[in-house]
Amino acid sequence: MKRPSAGSVTGRVGFPYRAPTVPAGVKVPTESEALGAHYDTRWARSFGARWARTVLLEGAVRPLVRLVADPDRRGYDRLAALDGPVIFAANHHSHVDAGLLLSSLPEPWRYKVFTGAAADYFFSNRVTATLSALALGAIPIERSEVTRRSADEAAALIDDGWSMVIFPEGGRSPDGWGQRFRGGAAYLSIRCGVPVVPVHIEGTGQILPKGTKKLRPGRTRVTFGRPLRPADGESSRRFAARLEQEVAALADEVAGDWYTARRRAHAGTSPPLTGPDAGAWRRTWALSQRRGRPRPAASPPRWPKL
Repeated sequence: MKRPSAGSVTGRVGFPYRAPTVPAGVKVPTESEALGAHYDTRWARSFGARWARTVLLEGAVRPLVRLVADPDRRGYDRLAALDGPVIFAANHHSHVDAGLLLSSLPEPWRYKVFTGAAADYFFSNRVTATLSALALGAIPIERSEVTRRSADEAAALIDDGWSMVIFPEGGRSPDGWGQRFRGGAAYLSIRCGVPVVPVHIEGTGQILPKGTKKLRPGRTRVTFGRPLRPADGESSRRFAARLEQEVAALADEVAGDWYTARRRAHAGTSPPLTGPDAGAWRRTWALSQRRGRPRPAASPPRWPKL
């Protein structure tokens, strides 16, 4: 007696031995739709993932940052009166920024923090998505426009006591100068009622600039600013501009001295993060004049020769 073929059997019995039929007009979700902004990072807040992230941060990231970036961290005194979750908003020049900032956060924020990461870059495939969620505690954020899904996920974590690291420029600097701050950090601050700590990062653009993969060890400085809160009725766009001005004032501190920088900040004349509105050569020259390796805190001041 001839045995029926496997194809004829599955043809008769149908689902679950073969794919189910799909009604007309219904779109079948593809695997890629589980990535990008749709990637579920809830597992990264589990006890096991948090424990692994702490071990990774203290055992690998901090030593590597110390070796490659030699950070000088300042402004911790400005955070002394803070309590509860906050949003750390920093300028962005390099992939080194995330590890440098996460390893620079003081306790208790260092061990209960998540990072807003570009959905199209860090969550483009399963491998990078898993590594980003585990190592950085990252959640996917749309760069072009913060979607309701991204905003709701970030707000829920902040309401649950988690702090957030975010780079409001939306991407790394293409030429060494900063970019305009977008409103994500400001919006979440207004929505969740938490302060924003402006942070300025200096030096990472020389260590690993955009478009390169070769590390060039150097010195960096991380400067924490005074916490800011939105004023009554202040829009997220206006608050984002104020955050950008405060990070620019911190950059002015690094480039010069604290007193002069604070006077300019009070007068609203701090040099902008975005640099001069001029041609490429003029911007490159201006950046070379401003840029310099930050001195370690223990170095003596350089007095002029008389």
